[in-house]
Amino acid sequence: MTNILSGKKLSKEYRTVVDKVLVFENINLEIEAGSATAIIGQSGRGKTTLLNILSGLDRPTSGEVFLNQERIDNKSEKDLSDFRNRNIGFVFQHHYLLEDFTALDNVLIPLRIGGKKIDPETADWALELLSNLGIYERREHYPDQLSGGERQRVAIARALVFNPLVVFADEPTGSLDKKNSAMVEEMLWELKDKWNKTLVIATHNMEIAKKCSIIDLG
Repeated sequence: MTNILSGKKLSKEYRTVVDKVLVFENINLEIEAGSATAIIGQSGRGKTTLLNILSGLDRPTSGEVFLNQERIDNKSEKDLSDFRNRNIGFVFQHHYLLEDFTALDNVLIPLRIGGKKIDPETADWALELLSNLGIYERREHYPDQLSGGERQRVAIARALVFNPLVVFADEPTGSLDKKNSAMVEEMLWELKDKWNKTLVIATHNMEIAKKCSIIDLG
């Protein structure tokens, strides 16, 4: 397999008025296309921080990040935002759906932000995603009319709508009950196995982690 994501000598520290806090240092990693990687570790060890750096939501204090052989950590804010929108999908612990928009409109939001015209073909693609995730019949419902598992599935469809190179998930089952957690976990493996997506998951859920390559932050 070809490496699609790499981090070279990644370090992150936060400065306070009187001190600096080192989150991690000199992390090197290579992630293969089509693979699933779990970032694990105790709370406060930097799982979400590393995920954010690899996805371009944050920048390392030192080190370099490459996605599809393109360095991203040194891009301008605008270029990095455009790059994320086109190439990266996000699934968070909380779905972050817009309450005044239907499920379908929430899925289409990244395309609108990216300036893509929402023509019938584009709308059909979004509807296909909702259908594949088993919530086509809920397309015109608003978030407060959906269950927790349904909202998370809408969020997954939104993450896929630009056909991203990598899908990053931050505790994707953390706020769900056992039934919906199992459902979302199954959908994550479908992203990898059926749609050949590369997954990077920050998680405390060892049932997810044991099916992945592991980056253990301790």
